[in-house]
Amino acid sequence: MNIPGVHIERIRGLGYTESEARFLYIVAVFSGYFTLGQFRAFTSTGYGKRPTSFAEKLVGQGHARICGQARGGSLFHLFSRTVYGQMEKDNLRNRKRHSLGFMRTRLVLLDFVLGNQDLAYFETEQEKVNFFCQELGISKEYLPATVYEGAAPDQKTIRYFVDKFPLFAAPPFPGLPPVVTFSYVDAGFERPSHFASHLAAYQPLFRQLNGLRFLYIATQEAHFHGIAERFQSIVRRPLEPDLSGEILRYFRIRRKWDNHEYIIPVTEDLEFLKDARERFRTENIERLYKSWRAGELAESELRAQISQRKAESAIFFDTYLVRGDRSVRPEMLATVTGA
Repeated sequence: MNIPGVHIERIRGLGYTESEARFLYIVAVFSGYFTLGQFRAFTSTGYGKRPTSFAEKLVGQGHARICGQARGGSLFHLFSRTVYGQMEKDNLRNRKRHSLGFMRTRLVLLDFVLGNQDLAYFETEQEKVNFFCQELGISKEYLPATVYEGAAPDQKTIRYFVDKFPLFAAPPFPGLPPVVTFSYVDAGFERPSHFASHLAAYQPLFRQLNGLRFLYIATQEAHFHGIAERFQSIVRRPLEPDLSGEILRYFRIRRKWDNHEYIIPVTEDLEFLKDARERFRTENIERLYKSWRAGELAESELRAQISQRKAESAIFFDTYLVRGDRSVRPEMLATVTGA
């Protein structure tokens, strides 16, 4: 995690110490909610004057409120635009009020981040969009999106990655290059169908990646039961089939369309072409199509290149156990490769 020094200095200007400012930055970006137990774990302090003074400053200055009880103590909500403004993040939705389930999920998420501060997180929605769209060249339409209605019928706002679960780049194993790592936080209050819906929302993006890692974060080992199998059935198996036949069909139909060979449109072909254009809209597929159409690439060579690209991709699935204000390093539950 790379916390800008200028943001820490601005927060310190509100009367907080260096460690308090760093803690508030992490809370603001990733959670919005915290307990003093998490603050004590972050600063390696016990009960006493230091956490009490920190809480009194927050509440006294109107930067945070006590919004409930959690883990045997007070649950704090960091909501002040003054604090968020010091890090130029006063538009973050973490400032808003949320449901109890949301708060508890955010506490587990914060446990994970506090225990893994060395990871290269994509902190904001814009950073995530820029990474996939500008660096990887993936269209926005493949990103997980939520449409919010405005005051008027024609006023709509599209937001991406609204779950705000940790997203970062890290090696799946020591010695391997970093891969984009997605995650899901299970605080024990969500229905199993919610995980399936979450994966379905990300499936279009998964299809555009050569490799990825998925981390299931939970507070109890029992929550891991059947999760690897569910992940494989929803994510891995749909990506497993040999696509060379479908890509060849797409190329043949597209060539006929580009050459204006359709005297009478064939509905089935045109529907397939429309879907295939969206499904296979990547720079690599476009390059293969141009080479194949120009006669520079035989069908056997095309199949070989598609199979090679498929073999180079990999999907990894891990679990991570979080216990209260302490976290346990990830334990491998299942590794899925060759997808």
